[in-house]
Amino acid sequence: MKLAVRLMGTVPYREAWSLQQSLNADRKAERIDDTLILLEHPPVITLGTRGGAEDILLDERTIRAAGGEIVRIDRGGQVTYHGPGQLVGYLIVNLYSHQRQVRRFVENIERSIIAYLSSAHGIDARVDPDNVGVWVGNEKIAAIGISIKNGVTMHGFALNLNTDLSHFSWIVPCGIRDKGVTSVAALTGSPVDMAQARTAMAASVIEAFGYEEYTVESV
Repeated sequence: MKLAVRLMGTVPYREAWSLQQSLNADRKAERIDDTLILLEHPPVITLGTRGGAEDILLDERTIRAAGGEIVRIDRGGQVTYHGPGQLVGYLIVNLYSHQRQVRRFVENIERSIIAYLSSAHGIDARVDPDNVGVWVGNEKIAAIGISIKNGVTMHGFALNLNTDLSHFSWIVPCGIRDKGVTSVAALTGSPVDMAQARTAMAASVIEAFGYEEYTVESV
């Protein structure tokens, strides 16, 4: 199995979504290998297929005035936030060609994030049996949401590294009202080097999914 890794900087959400759709079609047609994109977004609230307006706590005008936008998308899950200092990973993976089950796919993402947090930052993270994602205590540090189109995945994970956690007050993250959110910087007291994080997280994904070959491209 081979993975193509694209390391990107800050990309507007709609632009990255369009890129995912194009790569999804290319992967289905076997024109490209499985692909991992690692990037950041300007502030944006995304609503998954189960997301509702009741989980957005500010009106759209106020969010736009703060530099954010609201986008309804085709991934699973509810409402989440993306913004600077958050490492977002999009996985364009042909599930059927490798006979991967969806649950196993999500578990591999969780495993890769937990391994990265442990090795790079000494953070003891875990999964929650009742909520998808990665947690430290009672606070979510990484959200996960995927969609499957033509047997190929889209979307992926959002890991809070240097994220401005106050922006999560704009929403009810993932519809969960009784738990909090955290970041690596909040837990360690030190900012994370985003370039190093992209490289290390890519290596963790490669190991968790068992890719035997990979290429890395900085875009």
